Amino acid sequence: MIALLDVFAPDGDEARRWAEEELADPRYADAKPTWFDLISRDIGRFLADLFSSDNGQNIGPTALIVVCVIVFAALVAALVIWGRPRRGRAVRRPITGLLGADDDRSASQLRADAERAARSGDWDEATVLRFRALARGLLERDLIDPSPGATAQAIAREVSRVFTAEADAVRRAATSFDDVRYLRHPASAESYAELAATDDRLTALRPELATA
Repeated sequence: MIALLDVFAPDGDEARRWAEEELADPRYADAKPTWFDLISRDIGRFLADLFSSDNGQNIGPTALIVVCVIVFAALVAALVIWGRPRRGRAVRRPITGLLGADDDRSASQLRADAERAARSGDWDEATVLRFRALARGLLERDLIDPSPGATAQAIAREVSRVFTAEADAVRRAATSFDDVRYLRHPASAESYAELAATDDRLTALRPELATA
């Protein structure tokens, strides 16, 4: 024998109360669109209606002005809310193997050692150390970012982009380094003095002044 179950049908007030209790569940609040979602949806609908086939024949300068105003207002709102985007600063990798040497001395230390070598008349050693000091100093100031294994000429090209007025002098300095380091051509007091003078100018020069 099949028992007949009574089906409870709530009245209007009871059904409304059930609906309110159900909608009060937190999962519905989490799924609620944000104000940004609502504004974006309304703008999208407005633009879709504006450029729909039904209104396509009626688009004129006024519609273009309205669209431009909306885009400009959206950009201004984004700047106000999130702020001006800042260029991310890359994390500079430590470079110890600079110009073919595993050397972690600072620029000031390299300059001091170069001057000691020059005072003793070892112009070859002084030239090599002074050009490394030049490159290390610009690297410490975040003005160049040579790749691992960069040559003296590659560093000179980077420096030339920062200090255009010193391009020729830096190329000559790189050539002096290559002549001593790789071609075994002896340096002289004059060639070292020119390299040291170039390093001193770059040390005192700021990029914005060089560009101007």
